[in-house]
Amino acid sequence: MTEYRAKDTFFSKNLSLNCGGKLLNLSTPRIMGILNITSDSFYDGGRYINVEDAVNRVRQMKAEGADIIDIGAASSRPGAELSSAEEEIDRLSPVLEQIRNEFPDMIISVDTYHAQVAKDMVEKYAVDIINDISAGEIDPDMYATIAKLGVPYIIMHIQGVPGNMQDNPEYQNITDEIVQYFSEKLYRLRKKGIADVLIDPGFGFGKTNEHNYELLSHTDAFQMFELPIVAGVSRKSMIYNLLDSTSEKSLNGTTAVHMILLQK
Repeated sequence: MTEYRAKDTFFSKNLSLNCGGKLLNLSTPRIMGILNITSDSFYDGGRYINVEDAVNRVRQMKAEGADIIDIGAASSRPGAELSSAEEEIDRLSPVLEQIRNEFPDMIISVDTYHAQVAKDMVEKYAVDIINDISAGEIDPDMYATIAKLGVPYIIMHIQGVPGNMQDNPEYQNITDEIVQYFSEKLYRLRKKGIADVLIDPGFGFGKTNEHNYELLSHTDAFQMFELPIVAGVSRKSMIYNLLDSTSEKSLNGTTAVHMILLQK
């Protein structure tokens, strides 16, 4: 793998995020709680499509120490079709209204690849962060929208889209290719004036088990960007397939992978 050094880049270390006037200190790791309000997410699909159940789950995650709540209204499991912006807005709006009423200071991220969803959720419900699994590939208006909104933006690496991402994904060198991917994305984002960016290597998104574990062993390579690194691995198939188990029984494996990520 190519050896990268932070001093060779034009990025500056970002140890805090301005989330709608709320400053999130990133000098220590932070916990992002995931709330899926879809019927077909791979682990908790259908559990929180009711507004009351969704809000109860946020209460629970907050009590358990979540610093950020990330809410997604479109499944990104392998094979999932892309949702429409209208579908996402219809699902998100009642949940966000209730959550914002009860937790006005909670840092909320919305997981969407639609610029219109990002715009509506930030303007109507003061959403703090936009989390885009496609890094602007699905909706070409996303970068301009984020620049206007002025919110932190999470870009994730994915090969393809959820519907086809696991159809024989291939890489010559997965870490080098994702480093190059982020370099190009960050160059374009900087040209738009977008400063608060977080990067997510995208474990399980267009990657085999072998790819995922190679990426895990080289996660520290992404420190070259001196930007916050987001990693979502909880109960994913990279864990339970390796253990010949199920997502429901993969909490210990999840903990072990989290430990490695923290070390990296």
